[in-house]
Amino acid sequence: MTPALDLLKKVRAEHRIHSYEHDPKATSYGLEAAEKLSLDPAQVFKTLLASSEKGELLVAVVPVVGSLDLKALAHAAGVKKAEMADPAAAQRATGYLLGGISPLGQKKRLRTFIDSSAQPLASIFVSAGRRGLEVELSAAVLAEHTQARFADIGRP
Repeated sequence: MTPALDLLKKVRAEHRIHSYEHDPKATSYGLEAAEKLSLDPAQVFKTLLASSEKGELLVAVVPVVGSLDLKALAHAAGVKKAEMADPAAAQRATGYLLGGISPLGQKKRLRTFIDSSAQPLASIFVSAGRRGLEVELSAAVLAEHTQARFADIGRP
């Protein structure tokens, strides 16, 4: 179990766990998950951390088929500027290793933003807290348990 799955179990949130054999040579963890689980990549979301000009860490959940629009994230967060967070800082704040950072069950509660493209989907897949482990849930359930806001933060 991971902190993400422990949280979902504790709050009795509806979810499904999916696992696959992670290839250490994979260049994109999210695309690897989509491929190995035979999923539509538009349903698989990656968890990225950005840092504001004040050093606040922000969590961004965007489709693996696109990228994070840092200007849009800064706007959504009400900060002047955002840049990708230092990987070591991301790991320390979340308690997860890169490639396995889940938006759920992080060590510190960070402001979280989910790309709006997740809202119309019946379910989305995010990291369950370990490479090779994904959790399927509705975007609404994810937003509820991360206290996230939906915003147009992804770029195709």
